[in-house]
Amino acid sequence: MSHAGMIIGLPGLEIERVVRAQGIEVWAKPSIRPPCKHCQGAGLRIKATYQRTIKHTRQGNQILTLHLRVPKYHCQACRRYFRHSFVGIRPRYRASEAYRLEVFEAHDGGVTQRKLSLTHRISPATVERWYQHHVGQKRSEGDRRYCPRVLGIDEHFFTRKAGYATTFADLRNHKVFDVKLGRSEPSLRRYLRGLQGREQVQVVVMDLSETYRSIARRYFPNATIVADRFHVVRLINQHFLKVWQQHDPEGRKNRGLISLMRRHKWRLRDEQHVNLMRYLADYPVLQALYLAKQRLVRFVLLKTLTRKKAEARLPAFVALIEQLEASPLHALARTLRSWLQPIVAMWRFTKSNGITEGFHNKMEMISRRAYGFRNFENYRLRVLAHCGWDGVINRV
Repeated sequence: MSHAGMIIGLPGLEIERVVRAQGIEVWAKPSIRPPCKHCQGAGLRIKATYQRTIKHTRQGNQILTLHLRVPKYHCQACRRYFRHSFVGIRPRYRASEAYRLEVFEAHDGGVTQRKLSLTHRISPATVERWYQHHVGQKRSEGDRRYCPRVLGIDEHFFTRKAGYATTFADLRNHKVFDVKLGRSEPSLRRYLRGLQGREQVQVVVMDLSETYRSIARRYFPNATIVADRFHVVRLINQHFLKVWQQHDPEGRKNRGLISLMRRHKWRLRDEQHVNLMRYLADYPVLQALYLAKQRLVRFVLLKTLTRKKAEARLPAFVALIEQLEASPLHALARTLRSWLQPIVAMWRFTKSNGITEGFHNKMEMISRRAYGFRNFENYRLRVLAHCGWDGVINRV
């Protein structure tokens, strides 16, 4: 690369003159004559020349503009014509790839379209078009990836008109694998059938959704279904608070008691535990259910157990569920028995959908920053750009 090419960042150019005013104007031409692009012959003559004006980069607060003298060649061997091509500049584009990538990275980093239109002298629509191009290129590279080994599936709200969307997260690498509109099997069927490497998925983490469980069984046949620990604990608390409402409606309205009832036993101070037991002494049935709930939560929070330890704990857990079947928490017992295998699988793994829920918070911030999205594909591109696979973009 010549000295001028090293300064500008484009090889194969011969600088003719440079003018510095409000911006940096550089006139250049090709330094070498290439072989024929059709037959690789060397006998070329210049048929004609024309000028291209290219925005290339910013140096400080000034924009460097290239005025290229582009020859049109005629091959003496194959009698065909072609124009000179430059590295880093696409045909018929008025900005170099370095300039477009600079705008993309600035906008991706949080600079607004209005600010970029002033600093780079392009319209806000051009900023959006370039951003969509690079994000689409990044997404196309990610579309060829295989499914992650540890997959998290959860739903989140998109719009009132479009409804809910399903998030597929790579829990091992802490990335969003994809986002698709809909949360039912018919709406996701076409996408799930086209996934590559579905047989390689080893673990699928989800909440207690029958729809997602049927999807996991059908489209990820070799995966172990693991229930999300947070949703199981929340389900236990919801059923217990509902039974509490039946036994003492007035006490259920006490916010202090609600806070104590929801906490784990080991998170209560001594005086808080004494006050709670004093209240539960007036309701023997509720007290027995509270103690059973605490035992149940302790079972649910187990993790990283070996197979031998898990098999040793399983009979006591099943016996506790059988006791709940004859109590006011019989609906909870039926649900736990239905999801017994995914809940027991939690004891062997530490992964949960907390990573996916964290991405949902980021998605909400992305939507707020854009003042909402009407088009789901635009929303999906933004999510994958900020939360998805950070593959390497072919910059030149």
